[in-house]
Amino acid sequence: MEDNEIISLWRTYGQRLEESLQLNRRNAEEITRLKVKSFLSSMKPIKLFTIAVGIIWVGLIDILIIKLFPIANWFFIISAGIQVLLTKLAIVIYLYQLILIHEADISEPVLETQHKLASLRSTTIWVTRILFLQLPVWTTFYWNRSMLLNGNWVLYLIQAAVTLSFIFAAIWLFRNIRYENKDKKWFRLIFNGSEWDPVIKSIELLNELKALRVENK
Repeated sequence: MEDNEIISLWRTYGQRLEESLQLNRRNAEEITRLKVKSFLSSMKPIKLFTIAVGIIWVGLIDILIIKLFPIANWFFIISAGIQVLLTKLAIVIYLYQLILIHEADISEPVLETQHKLASLRSTTIWVTRILFLQLPVWTTFYWNRSMLLNGNWVLYLIQAAVTLSFIFAAIWLFRNIRYENKDKKWFRLIFNGSEWDPVIKSIELLNELKALRVENK
């Protein structure tokens, strides 16, 4: 076999090998995008359910506040008002997350999808921080004038200890629930399930895809 033929065969082999590698890369990228889409889609049911339950809950509490406003004590009105206000804010964030999931088109550039996933991750952290702020009002809504005037010191001490503990817990969690603490046990205990894992797995997959593109340049 002449040298020209060998060179020609080698070039043909090299070209076919490069085409095969490009096809494998495209297939790997498509599989990664489909996995990301599957992860994001798995988040929709729980968010829709949470929004539906939240809307029903705030509707009932609003009706209760309106009907009892003339006769209810102010501890209940204020506590219920704070709780329902924070729940409404959480519902708005959940609706925003559904929009992000819907707009996260797997065919768009990786950077844009990463940006949407980063927003989804940060809002998941924020909605959790906001919901934990409700803790103290669950220890104050049942207070009333008779309880304060006719209670004994044991009751006062127990109630003060419980309420202060819940206030401390709410403030501590609000300040410390940050992505920087993601490797801590208490953080993983809170963020472990269908509202967190799919986001993190999707971000990791897109990071791997982006790194692969850089290596192949």
